[in-house]
Amino acid sequence: MIFQREIILYPFSRGFHIITNDIIDILPKITGIAHVFIKHTSASLTINENADPTVREDFETHFNKMVSEDETHFKHTIEGPDDMTSHIKSSLLGSSVSFPIKDGKPLLGTWQGIFLCEHRNHAKSRKLVVTVYGD
Repeated sequence: MIFQREIILYPFSRGFHIITNDIIDILPKITGIAHVFIKHTSASLTINENADPTVREDFETHFNKMVSEDETHFKHTIEGPDDMTSHIKSSLLGSSVSFPIKDGKPLLGTWQGIFLCEHRNHAKSRKLVVTVYGD
């Protein structure tokens, strides 16, 4: 069986946000692999520690130092100083995540959650495509 659905997430502030429940809520009651893809180039997805909120704060701090908006060498800045930096951060983290599911429940580790990594200062809603392969 193949299941596929597009979901739209309301706009999030810049930062790393747990969206695990948004994904779980639409998973079919099958066993297989779930693949989540974001249809944007200035936001990304990752799976990481979901228990301590300081992990998400540290991610944001690290990425802002690693790819700083204060740099002056970027040419692609038509949408502001967070334009090219958002694309770089998105490429570093990636546009998709995959994980196993059993009977419609994710088999994530105890401390793992799915994050929307919002890299824009003033983001709009984000579209995700969730595809599940299984029986």
